[in-house]
Formats: sequence, structure tokens, C-alpha cells
Amino acid sequence: MGKIIVHNSLTLDGVTQAPGRADEDPRDGFTHGGWAMPYFDPMMFSPPADGKMPDLLFGRRTYEDFYQVWPHRNDGNPFTEVLNNAQKYVASTTLQEPLPWVNSTLLTGDVPAAVARLKQQSDNNLVILGSGVLIQSLLPHNLIDVFELLIHPLIFGTGRRLFPDGSPFAALKLVETKIASTGVIIATYHPTEGGA
Repeated sequence: MGKIIVHNSLTLDGVTQAPGRADEDPRDGFTHGGWAMPYFDPMMFSPPADGKMPDLLFGRRTYEDFYQVWPHRNDGNPFTEVLNNAQKYVASTTLQEPLPWVNSTLLTGDVPAAVARLKQQSDNNLVILGSGVLIQSLLPHNLIDVFELLIHPLIFGTGRRLFPDGSPFAALKLVETKIASTGVIIATYHPTEGGA
């Protein structure tokens, strides 16, 4: 059985909205898009220790946003090949197959139940990038095994947060920290037994 790993960039006040591009997600008048890019350090995305690339798990909105960008890039970015070649699972109640991006599989029906089945059947880890709504739907069901949070030295006071008001209680144990040359703290947490 694989693990479900959340790998997300966020600010000190928990904002995860639009880290990659200025036009990525302007919902609710958010004007700080692209905030994570000046803080990039290659150590933030080191390959897995066992050398086995994980599968990706997306919510609809993040999947569609990634699909608009990554299949069409020819600039030598190393993430292009990784994202295009990875097996991608998309949890959505509105999308229909066939999905347009290569190696994409739609998870239908009740999202937590579908993800729980996938986790049980998979030998590979499943990494969630972005996909805040998906993360929120999985939290009450204790399906997330690892939180890898890239905490950026920024405070916006506005924007969509990883854990908004009303999120379910979760107790986490810090198992590893690294500090990027740009000041980003990479903190890895595991849910404590009975705490998520």
C-alpha cells in the first residue's frame, strides 16, 4: 500500500493560492500570484530516496491548470518530463473520461472512498500537489500519511489557505526540517495516531 503525501507551498499565514504564476488563480481578487517562484531552490524537489517516482493525485481545478501548462512546455524544464510521464489520478465529480493529459485516470463517485481504494490497491506513493479542496475532503477520513510543507517567508493576510477555518482537527508530529538557501522551511509532518 502506498502513502498519500501532500507536497504544497504555503506562506506563513497558510496561503496556498497561486504559487506558480501571476494568472494562476485570481479568485476572490487575489493579486499575489507567482509568489513562490522567487524562492525556488532545487533542494525543494529532491528525488525520492528509493528512486521510485510517485504517482500524482489531483483535484479537478489543479489538474486542469497543470494541463494548460505542462504538456506544452519545451523549455527544458526538468519537471515537464516528470509531470507528463507520471501516472496521474484525478478526483472529480464533474470531469468525464477520456481525460486529455497522457497517463491520466479519473476517480469517480465518492471521492474519499475512491481515494481510499486507490491507496489500498497501489504499490506506489501518491503525491498531492495543490488541490486544496481534495485535501480538505480527505482530512476527515485520515487518508493523508505525510505533509511536506514548503513554508515561504511571506504573509499576505488574504488568499485561500491550506487549512481554512472549519478544517477538521489534526495532530501532527514534525519528523524532518530543512532550510532552503532562499529561506523556505521544508517541514515534514506525520499525523499522530488518533490525531488526524
